[in-house]
Amino acid sequence: MDFQLTDRVVVITGAGSGIGLATARTFLAEGAKVVAADLDPSAAGELSESVTALAVDMSREDAANFVIAETMRIHGRVDVLVNNVGAFPFRESFLTVSDAEWHELMNLNFYSAVRACRAALPHMIEQGRGAIVSVASDVGRAPDRFFVDYSVSKAAILMMSKAISIEFGPAGVRSNCVSPGPTRTPAWDRPGGFGDSLAAEYGLEKELAIDHFAKEVRKLPLQKVGDPGDVARVIAFLASDVSKHVTGADYTVDGGVVAAA
Repeated sequence: MDFQLTDRVVVITGAGSGIGLATARTFLAEGAKVVAADLDPSAAGELSESVTALAVDMSREDAANFVIAETMRIHGRVDVLVNNVGAFPFRESFLTVSDAEWHELMNLNFYSAVRACRAALPHMIEQGRGAIVSVASDVGRAPDRFFVDYSVSKAAILMMSKAISIEFGPAGVRSNCVSPGPTRTPAWDRPGGFGDSLAAEYGLEKELAIDHFAKEVRKLPLQKVGDPGDVARVIAFLASDVSKHVTGADYTVDGGVVAAA
């Protein structure tokens, strides 16, 4: 499908791996120009000469202004902002999460998106058009006890996105969310990652443990975890003129888990 994204300037945070990298790849395939912001954006930078790779820590208060300023300096416009950067640390209990851990997680997952939107919106308003797509999560609606602060940060993303859609819709700016469920990013497969943790938890080989998690623990109707490309294609749709009458929405890409809850 032609998403009509040729030469659109797309800023993606957390573009160095996983969903962010898949999103960069998808936009490039649609002819867009990508600004990839990440602690290590090298993988995105290697995709194409149409990628501007910015090594930046999005948890820093000045990071978003830097990324948008560089985008304007290089391209003179910002058409799409994808708020994707985030972390999801495993927590044993609500009672064990310290103030410092709450602050650190909310700063990266939520406030980085607030600052990115605040930096990009004036340019989109001046252009008379723009699209913001923020990556939330299925646990933003159905919280996971082991990811309590992550769940709260994603619920906040959902409400921020809707608030932006209401205020800035008249200026031509659309704001939507994509809420992935379990998605097979590198965090699942690195040594000591989520896949290994599941294997240890269930006493199974890693692939069998992941299969058990999808079918018996999360009870996904599609019975498998997702692929980053599944999420990336929905992000591209929401950023495109194909969805020009869609704003304030949350598209779940979770194998049906929220609908089944």
